[in-house]
Amino acid sequence: MGEPVIRSWRAPLRLHELGHAPLHVRLEPDAAERSKAAHDLGLESLPSLTAELTVRPWLDGAEVTGRFAAVVEQLCSLTLDPFEQPLAGEIEVRLVPAGSPNGPAAQGGEVEYDPDAPDPPDVLAGHDLDLAAIVLEHLALEIDPFPRRPGAEFEFSPQAATDSPFAALEALKARKP
Repeated sequence: MGEPVIRSWRAPLRLHELGHAPLHVRLEPDAAERSKAAHDLGLESLPSLTAELTVRPWLDGAEVTGRFAAVVEQLCSLTLDPFEQPLAGEIEVRLVPAGSPNGPAAQGGEVEYDPDAPDPPDVLAGHDLDLAAIVLEHLALEIDPFPRRPGAEFEFSPQAATDSPFAALEALKARKP
């Protein structure tokens, strides 16, 4: 199975509409869009989400940088009580159109991973980049898959030891004269 496709909220931008100067964008989905995004992300709700992005031309594609801030409501994995928590993160993505000579497939051969090198650019399916999808992808990476409400403690108390059948047999043997 592949990764879930998030289509709840869109903010498309065509690459050819991007000029030579940086484009500053503020994204803030309405309540209905946040509700759909919360469902797609497996959240109870998404009370707030804002993103401040800068989109610049980069080679034959675009570079998207910025920050997002959100408040997510999840169920505590210990108590199953709903609780809200703030999340924030940085966004830095480079994108190129399919078939670009600057894309990772154009390099061919074996891919070597260098943790200090910048990530290779993402390849767009067409000539549109969806800024909302980029924000939701980065938000999804910040969501704790096993959230714990502040102050929730795991309390384990082992059950009282019960006599095993062998202990009962030993007790019967001991009673025989």
